[in-house]
Amino acid sequence: MKKYQLILLSILSGLLLAAAWPLNGFCYLIFIAFIPMLWIEHEITKNPHQHGKFSFFLIAFAGFLVWNVLTTYWIWNSTKAGAIFAFLLMTFLMTLVFNFYHYSRKIIFKGNKAYLALILYWIAFEYFNLDWDFSFPWLILGNVFATHPQLVQWFDITGAFGGTLWVMLVNVLLFEILLHIRNKDKFSFKLNNKFLKTSLSCLLIVTLPLIFSLFTYYHYQEKGKATEVVAVQPNIDPYFEQYTTPPLEILERMLNLAQQKTDSNVEFVLFPESALQEYIWEDRFSFSPSVNRLRYFVSAYPKLAVITGLSSRRLLEKGAAITAAARDYPDEKDRYYEEYNTALLVDQNGVLQLYHKSKLTPGVEKMPFKKIFKPIEKFALDLGGTIGTLGIDAERKVFHCKNNSNVSPVICYESVYGAYVSEFVKNGAELLFIITNDGWWGNTAGHRQHFSYAALRAVECRRDFARSANTGISCFINQRGDVLQRTEYWKPDVIRQTLYANNTITFYVKFGDYIGIIALYGGLILLLLSLVKGFLLKRK
Repeated sequence: MKKYQLILLSILSGLLLAAAWPLNGFCYLIFIAFIPMLWIEHEITKNPHQHGKFSFFLIAFAGFLVWNVLTTYWIWNSTKAGAIFAFLLMTFLMTLVFNFYHYSRKIIFKGNKAYLALILYWIAFEYFNLDWDFSFPWLILGNVFATHPQLVQWFDITGAFGGTLWVMLVNVLLFEILLHIRNKDKFSFKLNNKFLKTSLSCLLIVTLPLIFSLFTYYHYQEKGKATEVVAVQPNIDPYFEQYTTPPLEILERMLNLAQQKTDSNVEFVLFPESALQEYIWEDRFSFSPSVNRLRYFVSAYPKLAVITGLSSRRLLEKGAAITAAARDYPDEKDRYYEEYNTALLVDQNGVLQLYHKSKLTPGVEKMPFKKIFKPIEKFALDLGGTIGTLGIDAERKVFHCKNNSNVSPVICYESVYGAYVSEFVKNGAELLFIITNDGWWGNTAGHRQHFSYAALRAVECRRDFARSANTGISCFINQRGDVLQRTEYWKPDVIRQTLYANNTITFYVKFGDYIGIIALYGGLILLLLSLVKGFLLKRK
């Protein structure tokens, strides 16, 4: 094939991947989306003398760039430079994965099929991308099923990486079927016929997970204690109104909305991330007008607890270790403090409970590789709260309430991380509440994708979710991943729902991203063997 034809195939792969993505995509396209990319690799491997050393890298780069731009273009609304960097970085890493596969196939497998290498490398990349300074796991392949949770009820066993494994297996098997057709291999019902074996394998891998999932979906019953929850969407403009309106006026708007649905039976009212617009020192909560107003509101209802987001500060002890988030305290030499993106619970007990967001947004709440990029930290983007590198909590906290419910707040970006969210459940959370501020991306796919991923977390953990967004989509989601209620974008609203506080632990919650861990170590061993053998062959 000519080079321009290979480039077109690469772009086709990127278009199919983008067309499969939530919310308006057709997710089933994901099962054929990698076939053009596999075809390119196959052609270059079979005809290496017709292509330059970096041909496959450059050709594959085009397709992955198309996918990244078309699915995460909304980053541009927040930061143009950050968007370009994210597009190029994620494209480079994805392209590198396919080139590792291409290299291992030539060196270890001598041109024969090496699909195991591809699957290991891809899942290892997704797992690695969960926990490094530029972490951006938005395009984990398993996320593509966010709007069709009925197809992946087995995520409570595997998590989203099980979806990635499913997608990759179906793609390679369908590609093998195409190769059989291209080579005019004869199909017969003899047991040793390779065409038959490939076709049966593909049929089983497609249908068995679907059958299991649909059976589970239609037979699943909500578990736990019934709990009345109210979620508020105040719709405060994050670019202008948020900074010019007095904090107590913003709070009163939210309380007026909450009162429309709150009565003596309601146990939780949920306000969004950065709802309280004061910067509050954590040892001075009793002096905060906003916190005191919430205490007064809660006192009127016998069961009620309020969970809200705010920006808080804490002065470090004298002589304490200087953390990566430490900032100079202006009123005293050699003193430091940390700032946090915080979730606060106010209930009848009077004891305030805090959780500090710990999966921080790169470039917004955390300066990646701070020692290198420290000089540009002051240019960090303000997307709804405290900016610059923030302090974090060492554990996933659970709020213990007077009404005997154990709940955990999940702040914004944290809801994209399956195993991270599952740690709240492992620590005892029976309900999960997402608080977020999604208005920064405008009415684009960004806030809709973010909203949709919560359904996968519900299935993985078998927990009901309430979601309060300042400007975005607020909703309730049950343990099957069904969206029970949702609000419209850019519209003040309040919704109420009976949720169920479940205390059972799923296999996934217990064991986490074990598929990712296996792939990471397996991929590293295979890559190391490939590099060593390649080095030895070059010496010979």
